[in-house]
Amino acid sequence: MSPLNLNNVVEFIQANIGEFHYRRGASLQSLKLTDVLKKKNPYLFKAKNINNANDLVKLFLNAHLSSQEETIFGEFLEKLAIFVCGQVYGGRKSSAEGIDLEFQKDNVVYIVSVKSGPNWGNSNQVKRMVENFKQAKRILRTGNSNINVQAINGCCYGKTNLDKGDYLKICGQEFWTFISGDEKLFVDIIEPFGYQAKIRNEELAAE
Repeated sequence: MSPLNLNNVVEFIQANIGEFHYRRGASLQSLKLTDVLKKKNPYLFKAKNINNANDLVKLFLNAHLSSQEETIFGEFLEKLAIFVCGQVYGGRKSSAEGIDLEFQKDNVVYIVSVKSGPNWGNSNQVKRMVENFKQAKRILRTGNSNINVQAINGCCYGKTNLDKGDYLKICGQEFWTFISGDEKLFVDIIEPFGYQAKIRNEELAAE
């Protein structure tokens, strides 16, 4: 284990947060109004007293952007978690299907599926994650059946911490502490996320 250098984490965030903002803009630019209209309920607009085109378009853009932001930022958080764990425990992107992070701590090999928040998927998606955990465990135990492998569903925010039997679900501050050994990291990374955010948001609004 190596102590976490917060400056390295801040530099990583500042160097990579630009991709999040770029992809937000690209997502809006690729959006076609005709495609969106086909999927919307026209009665709902009337019920919400939306009576002009400007309000309608703004509603579409905000809804689309909100949905895309969750996915895009979730992918960024996954990269950040791998980077942080790599600095402290030598964690790396796993080659196993569906496993985002793999590292060893206290004689235990941890395989981690990183999600942005605790309510990330439906029952079928959770079932698929469990299957991926079982497959990864079988692969890791090939040639060494005594290896201690623990599956983790790590969520970057939230407070849920549960033993699900096949895996542990660790969320929010507990998750960031788990992969970094730093109890304050959950709070320390908040400010760097705002790097150039005001400028980027103004650019997006202008587009």
